[in-house]
Amino acid sequence: MRSIGEMARDSGLGVSALRFYDRAGVLVPAWVDPASGYRWYAPEQLDEARLLVRLRRAGLPLADIRLVLAGWSGADTDLVRRLLRAHLRRLELGLAEARSEFSTLRALLDHRESPMTAWPRTRTVRLSLPSSALAAALDAVRFAVGKDPELPMLGGVLFDVEGDVLHLVATDRYRMAVARTDAAGHGGSREHVVVPAPLIDAMRALLADDEPARFAMEGDRVTLEAGERQASGQCLAHDFPDYRRLVQLPAGRRAVVDVPAFRKALESGPVRPAEEREPGRSARDVSVLATVGDGTPIVCGEGDEGADGSGDRVGVDRGFLLDALAAAGRDRLVLEFGAAPTAPLAIRRPDDESTFSLLMPVRLDD
Repeated sequence: MRSIGEMARDSGLGVSALRFYDRAGVLVPAWVDPASGYRWYAPEQLDEARLLVRLRRAGLPLADIRLVLAGWSGADTDLVRRLLRAHLRRLELGLAEARSEFSTLRALLDHRESPMTAWPRTRTVRLSLPSSALAAALDAVRFAVGKDPELPMLGGVLFDVEGDVLHLVATDRYRMAVARTDAAGHGGSREHVVVPAPLIDAMRALLADDEPARFAMEGDRVTLEAGERQASGQCLAHDFPDYRRLVQLPAGRRAVVDVPAFRKALESGPVRPAEEREPGRSARDVSVLATVGDGTPIVCGEGDEGADGSGDRVGVDRGFLLDALAAAGRDRLVLEFGAAPTAPLAIRRPDDESTFSLLMPVRLDD
């Protein structure tokens, strides 16, 4: 007999997934300890679990998975073959429909003008702002810069200036960070540019004291001067998504956290492997968060429903959350949970809600 931990290790299914499929009646343990509730699996169930992994990867619906497992070892496999063929036809039809829709979308994109288009730039924009303020804003967003070579437009920080306000924004699709600081010298209409990550790091290295920093956008180049030092280079010749649409979220449940204690709970608390891996991303650890009755967030273990019994949980990439806590630079922060487990988790400063980050949740099978 295999314990649930051994079954998870040998099959590739997470412990949470095994519990989920037990409750769904798909892969029921051979024996459950009546005293502890601990699950044990028979040797032949390992092959079923590995088969289940393949069916999950193929996106087979849960109802069909149940029937495939039930008929897999039988003498008549006609039902299994028909279910697999039917699912393959659905996938092929879905792919054909997706190709058609994408073709239409590309045609629409070719015939419209993006409101965020930054090219060609003819105006020169010059800003003056304290070095400390710009350094803090860069520190608040740098961790969220994208690294996917297929999405070069996300490989930098957006400098978005309007009037006397400068917004800095970075996103890699799975997280987004926004910072705001006052800037003098522009006072005009909206202008923006995407500064590549290496140039961002060079600029940040110049901001060592509180002397005024001077930032300029000229054609396809950007320049930062601090004292006698200067960093200059080409900006990215790509448009940045309209982040203002992405941060307009309905208000959710808020919880104030003591950052050192919460970080310790995250680092030492339970994690689970992600049930899904996005293309191009490595495996990651997922922390499951819930709130207790007074609104305090906790890090849940396997099977925990939260101290208030609500079962209202959200899974987040633990490394991403630790990065966001460090970038926020405060001992106390506000976590804002969305109305649903699929809504982003917001990390906000109590004293400055214009600087914040959003983390996309990780899907939990259970």
